[in-house]
Amino acid sequence: MMEFFYSAVGTIALPLAVAAVFFGTTLAWVMIAVRVQEKVADYRSDFTQSASANMADMFMFVDPNQLFRINVIALIVAPILVWLLLGDLITTVGVFVLLLVLPTFAYRSMKRKRLARIEAQLPDALTMVAGSLRAGASLSIALDNLVQEQPPPISQEFEILTKEQRLGVDFDVSLANMEKRIPMQDFRMLTTALRINREVGGNLAETIESLADTLRRKSTMEGKIQSLTAQGKLQGIVMTGLPVLLGLLLNFLEPESMEKLWTTGVGWTVLSVIIVMEMLGYIMIKKITSIDV
Repeated sequence: MMEFFYSAVGTIALPLAVAAVFFGTTLAWVMIAVRVQEKVADYRSDFTQSASANMADMFMFVDPNQLFRINVIALIVAPILVWLLLGDLITTVGVFVLLLVLPTFAYRSMKRKRLARIEAQLPDALTMVAGSLRAGASLSIALDNLVQEQPPPISQEFEILTKEQRLGVDFDVSLANMEKRIPMQDFRMLTTALRINREVGGNLAETIESLADTLRRKSTMEGKIQSLTAQGKLQGIVMTGLPVLLGLLLNFLEPESMEKLWTTGVGWTVLSVIIVMEMLGYIMIKKITSIDV
């Protein structure tokens, strides 16, 4: 009788256990899928908002959803190709992380280049405004001439300023908005001169022309400093990259000798010290060759 009871219990318990494991696994996968979907949705929202804002600031009107799809395809396809070609997990993860942070660095690089072009165009634009003021034009007409005659990106920024003025926005507010879009010391000098002129008056044409000459001299000095420090910066890059290239070359030529560097505790310690010293050396060289004007 007891044997029959145990047999019946075993017969019932086994399907119940299998069903419990099945439903538990299914529930876990569902919860993971929901969590992953939430993370993807958050990443998409952050990516599209950041891309839309960055592209709009640079007057590049690209669909952020299209950029997100391209980014997701790259995040999936590129690591798979690297894994199939090399079979190295560390390299695959490195490629994935690189593609994950690449859009942010691309936006920053594009914005930095755009601000550099504005800085280079600013002296000529101010000279043109000063010439229009000396010819008897008002400031608004002089800015309209700048928008029509000067190339992008500086004409795009002043076009926003003139449009805001036509819509009735206060001049100080328009200047503040422009300062947010162009966070440059040279441009703040211009906005400060315009504010002072509106408050106390004076010869605005002479002020702007003097500012343009100052910025042109400053740009010439910066160019000379960059040319003098270019060799030091290149030496820093070469001295930092040379040990890395030498290590890769030795690993290719003598893999047995270099294997201990990657597979032993002492090797990892030495590698960590090398990385720290390389970073400190590059930072010190960069500090020495970076001169604020």
